[in-house]
Amino acid sequence: MKLHRIELEGFGPFRERQVVDFDAFDDDGVFLISGRTGAGKSSILDGVSFALYGAVPRYDSGERRLRSDHSFLGDPTEVRLEFTVGAQRWRVTRSPDYERPAKRGDKLTTEAARAELEESVDGVWIGRAAKPREVGVLLDEILGLNAQQFQQVILLAQNKFSRFLLARNDERQQLLRTLFGTRRFERYKEELEDRRRAAQRELEDAGAQTRTLLEVAEAALAAAVTDADAGDAATGDAAAPAPIDLAARRSRVERAAQRAEYRIEQTAQARAQRDAEHATAVSVHAELVERARVFDELEVARVRMDRLDAEAPRRAEEARRLDRARTAEALRAPLELAVRAESALDEARELARVADERWVESGGAPDDDLAALDDELTGDIARWTDAAERERELIDAAAERERREAAAADLTAQLAALIEQHALVPAERERIETELATTTTDATRLDDLLARRAELSAQLAAAQEAAALADRLAAADADHLAASARSDTAGAAVTDLLRRRLTGRAAELAAGLAPGAPCPVCGAAEHPHPAPPADDPVTDDDIARAEADRDAAHAVLRERSERVTALRAAHADAAARSGGRSTAELEASSGTLADEVSVAERARARAAELSAQRGELDRLDAAAAVERARLDEAIAAARAAVAVAESTVARLEREVGDARGTFASVAERLAAASARREVARTAAEARAVLAGCERAAADAATDRAARVAASDFDDADAVAAALLPADETASLAARLAERAADVAATRARLLELELAAAGEGAGRPDLDASAHRLAAADEARSLAIAAHRDAVHDAERLRELIVRIDAAFAAVGARAETTATVTRLADTVAGRAPNTRKMDLETFVLAAELEEIVTAANLRLQDMSSGRYTLYHSDALQARGAASGLALEVLDAYTGRLRSPQSLSGGETFLASLALALGLAEVVTGRAGGIRLDTLFIDEGFGSLDPETLELAMRTLDELRAGGRTVGVISHVEAMKEQLPAQVLVEATPEGPSAISQREAMGAG
Repeated sequence: MKLHRIELEGFGPFRERQVVDFDAFDDDGVFLISGRTGAGKSSILDGVSFALYGAVPRYDSGERRLRSDHSFLGDPTEVRLEFTVGAQRWRVTRSPDYERPAKRGDKLTTEAARAELEESVDGVWIGRAAKPREVGVLLDEILGLNAQQFQQVILLAQNKFSRFLLARNDERQQLLRTLFGTRRFERYKEELEDRRRAAQRELEDAGAQTRTLLEVAEAALAAAVTDADAGDAATGDAAAPAPIDLAARRSRVERAAQRAEYRIEQTAQARAQRDAEHATAVSVHAELVERARVFDELEVARVRMDRLDAEAPRRAEEARRLDRARTAEALRAPLELAVRAESALDEARELARVADERWVESGGAPDDDLAALDDELTGDIARWTDAAERERELIDAAAERERREAAAADLTAQLAALIEQHALVPAERERIETELATTTTDATRLDDLLARRAELSAQLAAAQEAAALADRLAAADADHLAASARSDTAGAAVTDLLRRRLTGRAAELAAGLAPGAPCPVCGAAEHPHPAPPADDPVTDDDIARAEADRDAAHAVLRERSERVTALRAAHADAAARSGGRSTAELEASSGTLADEVSVAERARARAAELSAQRGELDRLDAAAAVERARLDEAIAAARAAVAVAESTVARLEREVGDARGTFASVAERLAAASARREVARTAAEARAVLAGCERAAADAATDRAARVAASDFDDADAVAAALLPADETASLAARLAERAADVAATRARLLELELAAAGEGAGRPDLDASAHRLAAADEARSLAIAAHRDAVHDAERLRELIVRIDAAFAAVGARAETTATVTRLADTVAGRAPNTRKMDLETFVLAAELEEIVTAANLRLQDMSSGRYTLYHSDALQARGAASGLALEVLDAYTGRLRSPQSLSGGETFLASLALALGLAEVVTGRAGGIRLDTLFIDEGFGSLDPETLELAMRTLDELRAGGRTVGVISHVEAMKEQLPAQVLVEATPEGPSAISQREAMGAG
């Protein structure tokens, strides 16, 4: 990462825009940022940190005063930084939130924080993000370092310079992990851990499967023990408890399978014997059943033959009846025809009588010529049908005349109402105009009143917020005072313990003296007056606990201080936004203003309503004129239609009057004529039907008498008695044929059975005893089959289980080896046994990187410390489970002992931190794919060095030019001004704000 240029405006002590061009110092390599104390040297680095992270190292806690106190209310505050990461150049612009004059009125408003990130593409700046959050997210991806890590390796700010040297192992690991991109080793460890768990689960599953198969086999073995095996099992494996050893349990199952094979042979022999016995019993029983069947069927045949012989007379009578019915069947048609003709004649006579009576009742005479009368009535009906149509037209025409008259009357009434309403329009328009003028005046005040209401609402909310913040601020002040007292007490306790520890140091040294051994202080071998031990000695643990309490109290004090500062600023902001007015005063003003707004809103609504009414009145006035013209035309047309309708009605009344005659209507006269013609026609048709029926009845009677006389029957009644229904005749014939066939078949079967029974002995055999013997043989055979089947099933199941058990045993063995290998590798990578250092893979890699960093740092530290101090990387185990492998220690050549970095003095810590930072930058830059650190800033610390050590430190910084790196040093040490001609000078102007000037060595003159 390389910084190119920074612009500061309205930031820190800079009011006007100030520019620092870092690229101008590329040839120098090292440049000095100098100026008087308080001029704003560190503010340049604050601007870098603010541009990249929106935060400033010096303001990690407490009030953040980023905006320049010298800026006027209308002046902007902005920081712009150009930098390169990899091969891409970026430009970020940020502004904090600050107060500025409102666009309206004389109040102040807060300008929200802004941020923008641009990328240089072919020399053109292209925007990539335009909101603070989006810019922050994108910069995190680009930079790869968070603010804390940036301050440890690039921006070594005041009070942050020694953080990497004095950091805990886990903090140092986070920074190194980001710089060297070693998170993949953590993923390797996690993946191996997942594989280890999976392998152990698979091994456990394989063992569980083996045990399950053995349990299934043992359960099958227990279930397969038969009554014959029970005696053996009492002393054998089946009765013994299940062995714990899996191999022994497998052998037991193998022996059970062998016994199952032997049981198959035994049950197969028993089954063959039972099959033979069953076949013999089946054959004997079948012969006896056949003999019994012959005797049973012979008895049945004899009984059936006797019954058939007894039915012979009845069968002869049925045969005679069937022959007579078949003879009478030839005369059925003439008889039925004569009966139907007589029935039809009776019906025709009755219909003719009824028709004649109706004709007489209608006014006719029995001897009228009905055909001539029918012709006459048909002509009249034709004439009157046409007149009936005219009568219907008359009814429709009269209805149309009434409708036309009603329409004309309605249009006339509408015209009168329209004229009456139109006369009211001028008065209504004058009323609307008068009221509209009054409401418009009140409505014009609404916008001003709404603006005043919004302003009062904001002031009231601010006043309420200020009141609430005042209570919280009072409580926070009390908490801050109490925390300050606790912090002072804890600091005093540490000071007291240190004083007592120093007082008792002589006693500790005296306790370690031995006669003849040199004193570590004076070197004397004699110890005449060793210091006595203290009554209440102070240990390192006592001091560590007191320091921890002090640090905790200081942290609480910082938190309380931040809270008080934030609340005070929020209270002041809320009080300013409230305009200095109280909540009660603002609430009263808001109530009065609300009433005025309500009146103005109602006036505006009423004015809009009146304007709409006026427009509607004008529209209706114009529409009324159009409607009046339309009504005049419609009334004229309606009156003309009424005259036409009256003419049509008069004409139709004349035509219909002649056709009515004495009837009330033509339709009534037409209905009477049609009814008379219908009665005449019915009477004529009945007379014609009667004559035809009389002729048909006479012909049918003559034919019937001739056919009966030619037959064997005496008369027609005898023929009717002999006739049978067709279905009864067929049924009788079928029954006689069936019975004849039954007699013949029964007689033949009887003869056959008598011949068969003659050679079977004298009596029927006993089947019960044979059936009992057959059932016993069948049951014995079924039991033998079931026993053989069970034996085969048990043997097959045990053989299958043995195969699966052997496969499971093999799988457990192979899985155990794999699991052991994976577990050993995962434990080693994760820092568990057999890893005696308890260092995981990522820490091991980072430890190697840290060793290189320490090696590079020592090349400079030994020169800067004149060979006294050497940094050492320690992979010793840490106490209480802390992370191991990334510890740092310092070898003091004066004592020959390793020391903790915390034990170094301020100047020594500065030198060690500087050497370590330079070594870190050198190693990180040399790593392919890592973060390249081309720019480094060091803020103060050189003032703690003596002239000789300062010379060594400056020589070390000068050596950095060879790597192409640029180092900016902030210091007010005069010797550094002489040695570093490339400078950025920060000076306070007489008006107060600071200004920046830049001088490169090449152009210093």
